[in-house]
Amino acid sequence: MADTARSGNISTKQARIAELARIHQDAQTTLAHHMDLDWMREAFARTRKDGAVGVDGVTADAYGAELDANLLALLDRIKSGTYRAPPVRRVHIPKGDGSETRPIGIPAFEDKVAQRAIMMLLEPIYEADFCPFSYGFRPGRSAHQALGALMTGARELHGGWVLDVDVSKFFDTLDHEQLRGLLRKRVGDGVVVRMVGKWLNAGVLDGGIVHHLEHGTPQGGVISPLLANIYLHEVLDLWWTQEVLPRLRGQAFLIRYADDFVAVFADHGDALRVQKVLSQRFARFGLTLHPTKTRLVPFRAKKEDSDEPPPGSFDFLGFTHYWGQTRRGSPAILRKTMSSRFSRAIKKLKLWMRKARHLPVEAQAKTLGQKLRGHFGYYGIRGNSRAINRFAYEARVLWKKWLERRSQRARMTWEAFNRLLTKYPLPPARLAHP
Repeated sequence: MADTARSGNISTKQARIAELARIHQDAQTTLAHHMDLDWMREAFARTRKDGAVGVDGVTADAYGAELDANLLALLDRIKSGTYRAPPVRRVHIPKGDGSETRPIGIPAFEDKVAQRAIMMLLEPIYEADFCPFSYGFRPGRSAHQALGALMTGARELHGGWVLDVDVSKFFDTLDHEQLRGLLRKRVGDGVVVRMVGKWLNAGVLDGGIVHHLEHGTPQGGVISPLLANIYLHEVLDLWWTQEVLPRLRGQAFLIRYADDFVAVFADHGDALRVQKVLSQRFARFGLTLHPTKTRLVPFRAKKEDSDEPPPGSFDFLGFTHYWGQTRRGSPAILRKTMSSRFSRAIKKLKLWMRKARHLPVEAQAKTLGQKLRGHFGYYGIRGNSRAINRFAYEARVLWKKWLERRSQRARMTWEAFNRLLTKYPLPPARLAHP
């Protein structure tokens, strides 16, 4: 009951912050006076407890053993300005087909709580500012909503020209000084701006050496996605609504999910003009567009006896979007799992099965079932049945293979494996978003 009452009080405070932000859209908002012990308790409650530990090795359980004392000390350091943000521990995870890696920062647990507390202050302000076509890392919004909006808009335009944009190393090149300047437009609280500055300057522990970066914010930080949205709201979203749309001859729309976005144009000339100036706009804020991955894609069903180029395809949020035909033979926009995402998911299954092959079969079946349900939960969209059925089949083939490797003499026939599946059934491929 106490937790529910506390959450309700915090939500009321956040609603008040959002209301003031909407009323005073061109003014700064003071925030730090909202932070008290209950605010910090709620920040702790909203912080993930099972994540990897940071540079100090402190777990959530250890921090929670004397929770109120730790939170009061943290609150005092934040408000007095004596808080020192520890460097994040950097790990590298495979990216795409595994030939490249993506650096992920793992903050210390107390730092996660501090970031969550500041994020709870900032989020209500910027939710009042953010544009409706921004979907990434926002409360009540999801990647599937972004995909749905893209499909709806593309159908209404009957296709068009798609500007498929790739921002080169966005999280590594975000300009600190410009970000602080953007924060000061809406946040008149030195405590909050100072804390964000501490995280930007905290440094990264990589290979036993702390590197202090002049640009970027580590992926993996609690507050990093919000900072990215604040930055791109200024760089892209406001520019699109205030300067681009009024100058277009035809219809167009933009869908953005964090630093991943596409723009769809009815008019080819509009698309060419925006493509030409987009890189200049991003360069003003220290960002670069990938020269080969940023491209203009013809995306309209080809008519007979037409000189238009054949429709291309583009990738967005894990799916390849392309033109195909319905069962009745009519042209339609279709989607399937990106080949690189499919290969990466299979590779991750192989690595897990190799490590888990000596666990009890029941435990393997339980975890494999969870992994399959997670895959179907994201990729199980209308029109993608073939890809998710293939994934389910490949998972079963792999599982049989690694069960056989439990012993040099173990050989399992398909008949025996099917009997095992009867005892430990795996979830069937299903559309989670029909």
